[in-house]
Amino acid sequence: MEFIDLFYQSILNSINWTWNSILFETPWYTNFFWGLILISLFVWGLEIAYPWRKSQALIRKDFWLDTFYMFFNFFMFSIFISGFYTIAELLFSKVDLSVSSIALFSIVNWSIPLQLLVFFILQDFFQWFTHNMLHKIPFLWNFHKVHHSVKEMGFAAHLRYHWMENILYKPLKTLAIMLIGGFEPEQAFIVHFITIGIGHLNHANIKLTYGPLKYILNNPVMHLYHHAYALPNGKAGVNYGISLSLWDYIFRTNYIPNQDGEIRLGFKGDDKFPKDFFRQSLYGFKKKD
Repeated sequence: MEFIDLFYQSILNSINWTWNSILFETPWYTNFFWGLILISLFVWGLEIAYPWRKSQALIRKDFWLDTFYMFFNFFMFSIFISGFYTIAELLFSKVDLSVSSIALFSIVNWSIPLQLLVFFILQDFFQWFTHNMLHKIPFLWNFHKVHHSVKEMGFAAHLRYHWMENILYKPLKTLAIMLIGGFEPEQAFIVHFITIGIGHLNHANIKLTYGPLKYILNNPVMHLYHHAYALPNGKAGVNYGISLSLWDYIFRTNYIPNQDGEIRLGFKGDDKFPKDFFRQSLYGFKKKD
């Protein structure tokens, strides 16, 4: 009974938080609903003002589908899954295993800027590692195909991914927090907003490389080739970076053959891939190719 009550209460809390965010009844700096909209409008404005692929329509192919994915993955599915995460946390607390037993170090007494920097870097590395697995393990790749079914890149493609990816990424992101003593900085919302912005830019129809910082920060040019239909021989994927390109240069998974931006996107067999949200959501459980 405890688990059922906890499950429903967690979902209700998530619904209330989302609704309060819509009504501007949460602190502005934690209001991810309107924050996502503002970031999206800003990056879309850059696409309109400085389009890289000028032949691409303003309302590109699958624009509205990707927009739906943004709100589904960021809010609707998060509400549903919140109850399961809460139960998982309770079960973990009942196991005789403390966070300190696997922590590499604690950042609790560090300065706020240093806390945020370490939190950002460690979380990004675990996401980079997870992204590798999504490409290299056939079962996981079948889910990740949803993201790579994008045929024209734009900011909203950032959050077009199969709902199973939420389940895959969350445990490793939690592990990253546990390694720093189970402590997420109070100002972690800053990191979350930054990563949303970088992710939107990486998928946007703009040509941006950040100069020398391209070896540290992921960018639209680099990420475009992550979505390329044609990959180097023997490669399951390239440019796995989420916010940071650093890991790709360290582990030699970087690949930018040119910067003309006019390349075919997708993967082999994507012409037979489902085109609607419902069938894409079921994809991965039925097909084993």
